[in-house]
Amino acid sequence: MKTALVQLAEDFLTSFVFLGLFLALGNLPLAVGAAIAVGIAQFAIARWRQRRFDVMQWLSLGLVVLLGGATLFTADSRFMMAKPTAIHFAIGAVMLRPGWLERYMPPMVKEHVPENILVACGYIWAALVFTVGLCNLYIAAFYSPVVWGWFITVGATGAKVVVFLVQYTIFQIIIRRNLSQVAQTKRT
Repeated sequence: MKTALVQLAEDFLTSFVFLGLFLALGNLPLAVGAAIAVGIAQFAIARWRQRRFDVMQWLSLGLVVLLGGATLFTADSRFMMAKPTAIHFAIGAVMLRPGWLERYMPPMVKEHVPENILVACGYIWAALVFTVGLCNLYIAAFYSPVVWGWFITVGATGAKVVVFLVQYTIFQIIIRRNLSQVAQTKRT
């Protein structure tokens, strides 16, 4: 889980750099240039560490250069603000594979939560990620960078935290129920 969160943070780092600099300085070319530089630096550091650049990292770098270039060419921040949508759609597509969630579950969950529930939760995560991507695209197209910044940092993250907590609670209920039934069976 920690590895997945680190990779996700790396995928969105350029968006956060862009947002922070644009909101702090109001200088679109500087914010875009810094985001592109960060994306290239991530690539250079990975190469220097002899790490393989995976598909999502290539996608993120390509998008920041392509959309950053479009932003600089048109002086329109919406291109840069659309980048998280592509990332969300790519992640959502991976989440459509049945059973993807299982590899992130601890042994206790794998042992006590039925597989069909894990698969259903995986689809719920996919739906959430696609929804966040669509909302991001809408907000990037029709609202200011300030509103977009609030959405991408607070709204999108908050939605994921809520789904995680609901899923955690459901898993806890199922596990407790199963352990109670096992204990009751042993007593009889």
